[in-house]
Amino acid sequence: MKTKTMDDTEIKFRGIEALNKTLGPTAALRFLTLFHREPTDYVEISRRLYEGQTIDEIFKRAKKHWKQ
Repeated sequence: MKTKTMDDTEIKFRGIEALNKTLGPTAALRFLTLFHREPTDYVEISRRLYEGQTIDEIFKRAKKHWKQ
C-alpha cells in the first residue's frame, strides 16, 4: 500500500484547516502569532510530543511515513 507524500504547501494548508476546525479562526490566528512573538522551546515541545514512547516506536512511525 502506497501513501501519498504531501508537499510543504499541502502540509501548511491541512495544518491551518485543522487549527481552524479545532480552535476556530480567531484562536487559530492567535496560536500562529504566538510563534512570532516569543522564542519557542522546541526541546520542550518534542519532550511532550514523544513522552511515553520508545525510540523504536518513534522510528517505526517515522519509517512508515518516510519518503521512499
